[in-house]
Amino acid sequence: MAEKSVNEISRDVRQIFQKGNDALTRENYDYAVDLLMQVLEKEPGFYEGRKALRLAQQRKAGGGGGFFKKAWNSASSTPLIAKGQIALRSNPADALVIGEQILNSDPVSTAGHKLIAEAALSLSMPKTAVMSFDVLFKNNPKDKNVTIQYANVLAEIGQAQLAERILMETSRLNPNDPELHQALKDLSARKTLHEGGYNAAAGGQASYRDMLRNADEAKSLEQTNRVQRSEDQAQNLIEEYTTRLKSEPDNVRLLRNIAELYTQKKKFDLALQYYEKITATEAGASDATIAAAVAQTKARQFDYQVEQLDATAPDYTERVAQVNAEKQAYRIAECQKRVDKNPTDLAIRYEMGVLYFNAGKINEAMAEFQKAKNNLNKKVASMNYLAQCFARKKMYPMSVNMFLEAIKEKQVFDEEKKDLVYNLGAVYEAMEKKKESIEQFEQIYAVDIGYKDVAAKVDKYYGEQ
Repeated sequence: MAEKSVNEISRDVRQIFQKGNDALTRENYDYAVDLLMQVLEKEPGFYEGRKALRLAQQRKAGGGGGFFKKAWNSASSTPLIAKGQIALRSNPADALVIGEQILNSDPVSTAGHKLIAEAALSLSMPKTAVMSFDVLFKNNPKDKNVTIQYANVLAEIGQAQLAERILMETSRLNPNDPELHQALKDLSARKTLHEGGYNAAAGGQASYRDMLRNADEAKSLEQTNRVQRSEDQAQNLIEEYTTRLKSEPDNVRLLRNIAELYTQKKKFDLALQYYEKITATEAGASDATIAAAVAQTKARQFDYQVEQLDATAPDYTERVAQVNAEKQAYRIAECQKRVDKNPTDLAIRYEMGVLYFNAGKINEAMAEFQKAKNNLNKKVASMNYLAQCFARKKMYPMSVNMFLEAIKEKQVFDEEKKDLVYNLGAVYEAMEKKKESIEQFEQIYAVDIGYKDVAAKVDKYYGEQ
């Protein structure tokens, strides 16, 4: 379905659109919303009409009505969201209408905008999708999937530079995320293809096959050069810092820089040697961050051992399990040493609890989390784990109470609260309390339909009604 300008819609629809704009000018927002909804039901691809409706929705909402109004709007829109998801699979145009109905109550609804964005993409309406991705990105700039989709659609409508800026900034904040890096590389290749080759192909100077081959070669060369530059820079810095150490043998900062560079080059034994030199100094011996850095380096060394294993070997699975078991045992023993050395450091207690939990040592984990929750920065996270420990021991009432207590601590519906609410729903499921369980999943569904498997759970529930 192509997006349309005002000149491409029928005269009758143009007249309704004009009336809607007039109502918007007179601040009669309810009437404007009604008229503009009529316009889009007749012409779903009318982009200017959707922009006008969005403005009317926002002005009608005003200041938003506060927390309780938003909570009510989220709860009341849940059935519409479920209905919209069903429509999305069979009739995306209907899903667009349902999405707008959600936004009529809450113009910044994450679920509503996700519904519209997905429907618009299905209908080949990229500008409409971008309008909703703008809001989704502002609502949660840390949502990687939204960021990548947003950038791709921006590039599709000719805003490749903005798309590249968004991906570069997000990649800077998440330097170790391979999906973001790949998305940025793909976008750069696409941009190069469009700017450098498309005109030549259109003019008959090069074939599209040549363009694609050249773009792939350029991308491969760029990646190789980038890795080589990084390796060369790291080695040059190591040589520079090693030379300086001759005149500054107790410079802890230099020693740490060299250790970090060797870790970057995956020369872990050398990195650990330099960390040992730091702990031999007076300043380094009392620095808790050095002990943590040593633990991280050793953990990365175990990970590297797994990477070097032959995946085709018949005993590959057993060898991976063996290395991971050694890594887990090392991390627990190392962390225990730090707990013994700093028994009042509750952040280390929390770390110890997580390690015990992942190792299946539930009683030991509970003891650590019960101490760690007295640290305000770790309180909610510790309560989350404690509730999960109770659930592992099938102490479901105690688990529910702990989750509810933790949820009360959360004033905003962020990722941590979603995790708490989801885990509470899972406990209710284990208790076979279907109604209480689905109420938890509905809360997440109303604000983030893509979270884990809540969409499948809620859709299934409503499909059985």
